[in-house]
Amino acid sequence: MNDAQSIFNRIKDKQKEQKTLKSIYREAQANSREYQDVLEELKVLKEKKKKFEDSLRSEFRSELDQLDAIKTDIVSDREMLADIALTQLMKGETVGVVDEYNNKYEPVFSVRFKKA
Repeated sequence: MNDAQSIFNRIKDKQKEQKTLKSIYREAQANSREYQDVLEELKVLKEKKKKFEDSLRSEFRSELDQLDAIKTDIVSDREMLADIALTQLMKGETVGVVDEYNNKYEPVFSVRFKKA
């Protein structure tokens, strides 16, 4: 079995290779006249879309404010659920929830590394 350091090094090597290939692809896009023309058309359409969305946003201001409040509540409740699940798991209790259709859900934990 591989150790964590060798797998980490392999990931870093693959990321370098990925970065090089992406750079080559972006350079090819930048040199394509047809691609640049399509980008210009897209820019014009995005501006039209933004104007339309802004006018709709002004019409539905209260609904959008309510939507933002709901999003904030969901984020807060998800954090609370994760904290409760972790606490139950640390106590050795079984962790899970059931939805309205009797579908069972179990927690999924992940580990990530960040530069120290």
